Amino acid sequence: MAYASLLSLAQTLEQILHPQDQYRNLHHTEQQIMRSLHEKVNFLVDFLDVISPKSSENISGLKGRIRDAAYEADDIIESNMSNQTVSEWEQKYEGLQKVIEELTSISEELVKMMERNNLEIVKPRNNFPPACSTYRNAIVGMEDEICSVKDQLIGSSSERNIISVVGMPGLGKTTLARKIYDDSVIASHFDVRAWATVSQNYHVQEVLSRLLHSIRGFKQESSQDSAEKLAENLYKCLKDKRYLIVLDDVWDGEIVLKVKSLLPHDSNGSRILLTSRLENVAEYADPNSIILQMSFLYTDECWGLLRGLVFGEECCPPELEELGRKIAHHCRGLPLSIVLIGGLLYKAERTREYWSYVEQNINAEHYGYFSIQGIISFYYYQLPHHLRACFLYMGVLPEDYEIRRSKLIKLWVANRFIKPERSKSSEEVAEEYLKDLIDRNLIMVRECNYSGEIKTCCIHDALREFCQMKTKEKFNSDDENLTEVHDNLRHISILSDLKNQIPKFDLADNLDLRIRSVTYFFGNSPHGTYFVKSFRLLRVLDALTIWFDEFPIVIVELETLRFIALTYWAKHRIPSSISKLRNLETLIVNPGKLRSIFNTSFLPLEIWKMSRLRHLLFVISFLPYPTDALNGGTFAPLENLQTLTNVINFRWTKEVIQMMPNLKKLVISYEHDGRTEWSSYCFDNFVHLLQLEVLKCFFFGKSYIKYQDPLPVNFAFPQKLRRLTLSGCRLSWKIMTVVGSLSNLEVLKLKYHAFEGPVWESNDGEFRRLKLLLIHMTDLEHWKVDEMHFPNLERLSLQYCYNLVEIPSGIGKIPILQKIELCECSTFVVISAKFIEEEKTRLGNNGFRIVHLL
Repeated sequence: MAYASLLSLAQTLEQILHPQDQYRNLHHTEQQIMRSLHEKVNFLVDFLDVISPKSSENISGLKGRIRDAAYEADDIIESNMSNQTVSEWEQKYEGLQKVIEELTSISEELVKMMERNNLEIVKPRNNFPPACSTYRNAIVGMEDEICSVKDQLIGSSSERNIISVVGMPGLGKTTLARKIYDDSVIASHFDVRAWATVSQNYHVQEVLSRLLHSIRGFKQESSQDSAEKLAENLYKCLKDKRYLIVLDDVWDGEIVLKVKSLLPHDSNGSRILLTSRLENVAEYADPNSIILQMSFLYTDECWGLLRGLVFGEECCPPELEELGRKIAHHCRGLPLSIVLIGGLLYKAERTREYWSYVEQNINAEHYGYFSIQGIISFYYYQLPHHLRACFLYMGVLPEDYEIRRSKLIKLWVANRFIKPERSKSSEEVAEEYLKDLIDRNLIMVRECNYSGEIKTCCIHDALREFCQMKTKEKFNSDDENLTEVHDNLRHISILSDLKNQIPKFDLADNLDLRIRSVTYFFGNSPHGTYFVKSFRLLRVLDALTIWFDEFPIVIVELETLRFIALTYWAKHRIPSSISKLRNLETLIVNPGKLRSIFNTSFLPLEIWKMSRLRHLLFVISFLPYPTDALNGGTFAPLENLQTLTNVINFRWTKEVIQMMPNLKKLVISYEHDGRTEWSSYCFDNFVHLLQLEVLKCFFFGKSYIKYQDPLPVNFAFPQKLRRLTLSGCRLSWKIMTVVGSLSNLEVLKLKYHAFEGPVWESNDGEFRRLKLLLIHMTDLEHWKVDEMHFPNLERLSLQYCYNLVEIPSGIGKIPILQKIELCECSTFVVISAKFIEEEKTRLGNNGFRIVHLL
């Protein structure tokens, strides 16, 4: 954590020294000490950036000193940022001067060691193969097991059989199950498929919620529904359908019995597939369960998998093959070990010297699972310093937890794990870090969105265990020991209700704790964030799982907060005092169960003073128009704002757009009252949001039966737009050319009469990059199109298109079309989809699928 502590301190110093962000004028002495400290910190950051991982082992003794010194300086500065008197700052000079002396001493030692030991400078390899196989696709040696399980799943038995895949961690049970789950033959055989990861500490309610969420097209409003309600919904979704239920990572047979008892049994060949480390779990769930015992890979299979991970379709250079086989042998037939080493070698220099170094260091004496931790440890110390904190932070997540990519990025940025770059935003740099960790097979992709972008990701249990072990002094995920919080602890992950822990926590003795982030992963607690006021230097408060009746006003005193995520039960106003949080970057407000106008978040006018805001995410929110700001008030442009979601009835004047020039994602809605002219909202000014990439616009009338007046035809969009959702616009199909001309558009969703009229005739040169088209609830009858109009379309979704005569044959001729989704469409549409499927099959495109949504 030495590098991460330096990054954090560097950003704190830059904030102090940057003229635009000064809270007060620094006098000469302050400037001198801050600039001197900044210089020392930047030298060490640059040094760690360029030193090779191999040489980094030689300076491991100094990293603890670097970390402690950087933490000390960061704590001193941030704990006094709000102080206004010179005397209060002068009291801290002695401490900062000692830090400068320590960092100077460390720098001198590093230079001497570099000269004495000829420490190597890192040489990153930039020319990678076109594609690298990742862990989720690593199935070498599993072909027989996959065929065996598939045969059992699609077998002729009408009974609802349970098939179990068991084996020790790292053998690829989940990989195999996922491969089978996504197989086109399996997808076409079963009417409905559902997946839930169970894990060691599970709740039946959460398992049922995950099953419902994974069923395609199911509108699951809230995971807070009762178990009885969830079970009822699940039963309705599966009744009279052949289904496949996957329960992944099962530790207790009781959950299998419970889920099994809630599922319909229609003697139609439905199946339950479970994975577990324990064979007795499968036997307990069903004595007649078909059990597949996963085995270790053979030597040749190990080398085949490793070679594919490192070289893709390329050939392995002859001078590396012998070493590669030895490395594969040391992995002891365990796929996880091979995948990790494959990720390491894929990113490293392809030299005999480095491969020999790897071969010598992973020659573990132990077989099986215990050798994994040794390999992970070796791999960790080969990581570039800038990736280490981001990887270790995954240890705060619960077992098998899937985190949204967008949220993980925000958390990394708020915790200051990301090194700023002049030409990129911190979020863009963080995206590159995430991609790098995925390429290295350290983070796994779990779900992608329609356009192929990562939606959720997770970490393997073995890697999570390493992260927790490595960070036990800086991270705490064991809420049973929360009372043992100590000064060195920086991050707390709370995995269960604290109602029995809070009384043991003596706030009087813990008023200056150095905690930087608190994340809750449990349900409601009456204690809420009662104890976080002890953490005066807190940067991240993620409390979405705690439900508040009103804004927890205590948090506005935590001036170092950069990330806040809260859940409200009822209608509420964000207090104007939130502007005291001058460092706040992300504010997320969730309404809990009730999603209606009563959950509107009323933002104060003072929100326009918070110039550091980067992301504002709400379910429904009212953002006041910055009248005072435009009349010369003491407001600052929200130049850093990138995300603004679910703002209602907001006017997009040119002055407002100038105040948020870097907006990348915008979700807005409007309720037509019959009096306000659409033109007053200035929709044509969207074209001036030059950085906008994602736009979702929802328009509602007072009645859901009688729609409001159509929008004006001067609707315009910026050219950078990649994803567009329109709902309730009632625009004419004739002006679809405005959308079709967007050169970067990849996803288009048209909902609730977004466009109206009986005929849509698309034109040449439009929708050149569109991958997904969704048309939901329309009066469209005739759609005239050929394959040249949508050359990159991969997925077409038609929902509630009752009047549509057919799917144009031109759509079926698009070479890369992979899927057509249908829901409540006319018989003629279904027939034309079947015809397209037959043509695709005849032409050898067996990957094409028709999916009927529920």
